[in-house]
Amino acid sequence: MKRYWLQAMAAVLVAALAAGAGATVAAPANPPLAPEDAVTLNFVNADIEGVVKAMAEVTGKNFVLDPRVKGTVNIISAQPVARTAVYDVFLSALRLQGFTAVEDRNLVKILPEGDAKLHRNAAHGQPAASDAIQTRVFTLGHQSAVQLVPTLRPLVAPNNTITALQDSNTLIITDYAGNLERLAGIIAAIDQPEDAGAAMIVLRHASALDAARTINRLFAPAAQALKTLQGSDPTQRIAVIADARSNSLLVRAMDPARLAQIRQFVAMLDSPTSAAGNVHVVHLKNAEAVKLAETLRGIHMGSVSSPVQTSGSPMPPDADATGAGAGASFTSSLQASAGGSSMSDMGDATSPVAVSTAGIIQADAATNSIIITAPDAIYNNLRAVVEKLDARRLQVYVEALIVELSAGKSGEFGIQWQDLGGIGKSGTQVFGGTNFGGVGQNIIGIAQNPASAGPGLNIGTMRGTVTVGGEQILNLGLLARALETDSNANILSTPTLLTLDNEEARIVVGQNVPFITGQYAVSGAATTPSPFQTIERKDVGLTLKIRPQISEGGVVRLQIYQEVSSVADTANPAGVITNTRSIESTVLVDDGQIIVLGGLIQDAVNGGVSKVPVLGSIPLLGGLFRYNNHSRTKTNLMVFLRPTILRDSQNAGALAGERYDYIRGEQLRADPVPGAVHRNDPLPLLPNLPVAADDPQ
Repeated sequence: MKRYWLQAMAAVLVAALAAGAGATVAAPANPPLAPEDAVTLNFVNADIEGVVKAMAEVTGKNFVLDPRVKGTVNIISAQPVARTAVYDVFLSALRLQGFTAVEDRNLVKILPEGDAKLHRNAAHGQPAASDAIQTRVFTLGHQSAVQLVPTLRPLVAPNNTITALQDSNTLIITDYAGNLERLAGIIAAIDQPEDAGAAMIVLRHASALDAARTINRLFAPAAQALKTLQGSDPTQRIAVIADARSNSLLVRAMDPARLAQIRQFVAMLDSPTSAAGNVHVVHLKNAEAVKLAETLRGIHMGSVSSPVQTSGSPMPPDADATGAGAGASFTSSLQASAGGSSMSDMGDATSPVAVSTAGIIQADAATNSIIITAPDAIYNNLRAVVEKLDARRLQVYVEALIVELSAGKSGEFGIQWQDLGGIGKSGTQVFGGTNFGGVGQNIIGIAQNPASAGPGLNIGTMRGTVTVGGEQILNLGLLARALETDSNANILSTPTLLTLDNEEARIVVGQNVPFITGQYAVSGAATTPSPFQTIERKDVGLTLKIRPQISEGGVVRLQIYQEVSSVADTANPAGVITNTRSIESTVLVDDGQIIVLGGLIQDAVNGGVSKVPVLGSIPLLGGLFRYNNHSRTKTNLMVFLRPTILRDSQNAGALAGERYDYIRGEQLRADPVPGAVHRNDPLPLLPNLPVAADDPQ
């Protein structure tokens, strides 16, 4: 009894404290007999700080008030409220004001609703008031967490958060505990396995690939119209996939009635035909009909047994292997029953009951189609092979870079002298001197013809003319020559090729040069036919020939032949002289990797000294009797290669657009500046590439 009197006195104290806040808390007149007290709450425009103080006295909790929490609270209770329910009523009043309470150990924080997610609160599984902020993690087992966020976002308070983690397929929601319980029920109801009808329909007669295409064409227009007019209805979605190995259809439909309708159509398609050999036309998308027909004939002739022979019957003709135009036919021994009887039912191979039926595979090159005349079982097997072989082939774009750097230096220096004496009494003429080098370099040749002096510095002394051997020449007494030559070459060739996987491609850029292979000349007095020459023409320039083969890992196996040739000399009496550099190799290259195929690093040094014996070896003075010449030629040649696999039309289009823009820019830069001689004629330019409709630019 004493305990209950103390509780009553505490209730009176609470009322006194609340009086300063403009509110009253009335306690029951008589001491309670129950374990919990009943409190009458009456807060009218009471300041939040005063109400928090009253709640601390009633509940015994420790409160911390955020400075941003300001305002008044209105709580009116016509009936006494249990002391344990006072805190819940207080939280409801805070929620209406945009504030909330976060419990952290033995402390209650009163703060704005939007900041509650940043503080620790009661973990899931612990009892909490319905208006307390909590954070819960929902792990989904069937539905996508990312797709549920737009659906659940309107059900969460604006100041609270909902986040989806795609990797773990979970939802993290911060909201009031009561609302989290409601969301938990909604998520549990949504996160259910799709009980959509999924079935495997095995076909006995028709081809699964053809049946799947027919079913998709039949049901796709209705689904598209429904999506266009009424939006995407999940119950109308279907998926039909053909399994060529088991010759079955894998069907999935959200609506059981729609699944039953598909089953009905499949049953009608999978009906046996009256004829033993059916005619089927297969239109190819990527493969070449003539080549594929040859492959199919080889597969079929290798898989069936030997033709069944009856007594006295001739052997069937072999398959025509030409494959040109309409293809060829073959004859194979099949089972007598078209319904698929086993081999054991056929009996002995020599029995006359076994029937030989004919099957035909023909290629129509005009429409790129294959015509197959065979029973259903044979056709289904061949149809599965056609589906796998009729795939889009990859392409390979090969860039070759041929870089040749060459530099040459040569020099010559020498002194020559000559003394042409006059004719003596005896009629003799004496001369002497030094003579080095070839035409344009030696002193005698220049004396005969001054215009033949070679390039460089030529310094000499001359005393008129003199007659030698009846020919009048310059009396050139001294000739000093000096010459230094530097030559450099920087050649870059970038041939490129685009070809299909496992198809050979070739590019030739050069000249067609004639080479004399034979000739006949008429003798002086002979009466033979007119003289003639036989000429063979060859390509001289740059040649690139490749055959790529792509592996599953993206590695390209390249068979390469590359040749760079040029004409070096056309004045040789024996014929044209050409320089040739070629590489023939087979390499493995990763997609987009640059490799070096080969190279040539050559450094040639030539030198020579022409001198008069003994006199040319004298130090210093010997330079008057010597002629020096030297040359050095250095060549660096490297060949690089980079293949790029083009897997779809987008990659090929991007590459073509890049090269197209490059050559168009080169055309614009090549436009000459208009002037007095050049007229401002319109320059022929490539047109701008049209922008595709789906291009974001």
